[in-house]
Amino acid sequence: MTRASLLFTPPFILVCIVLFTVLNGLHGFLGALVGGVLAMIASLSTLGMMKVSAGQDPSLVMLIALGGYAAKVILLFLALTLLKGVTALHPLSLGITMIVAILVAAAAEFAAFRKARIPTIIPASH
Repeated sequence: MTRASLLFTPPFILVCIVLFTVLNGLHGFLGALVGGVLAMIASLSTLGMMKVSAGQDPSLVMLIALGGYAAKVILLFLALTLLKGVTALHPLSLGITMIVAILVAAAAEFAAFRKARIPTIIPASH
């Protein structure tokens, strides 16, 4: 899943960077660059949490998943709040690049997960 995310997401980020540089100049470039970096960090942190929690007790996996999600949302909120007043960044370029990168990463991870050979146990119904 990490490989798929790293393979597909950066090209979309580069397209956003080029597009917003053409549309908004240096501010668009910086906004898209920061948005792409934040989105990649957020996406890769999810995969890191999955790797850390692999093989753990299900309740610990749930704790890591929910706690990690909450921490990620809070950290992204804080980062975006701190970047709100930075005039060098074009906010729409930043936001659209983040949305595109996060959606592409999620789609790539989902597609990779569906192709993965994961042993599952399906209990017989009574």
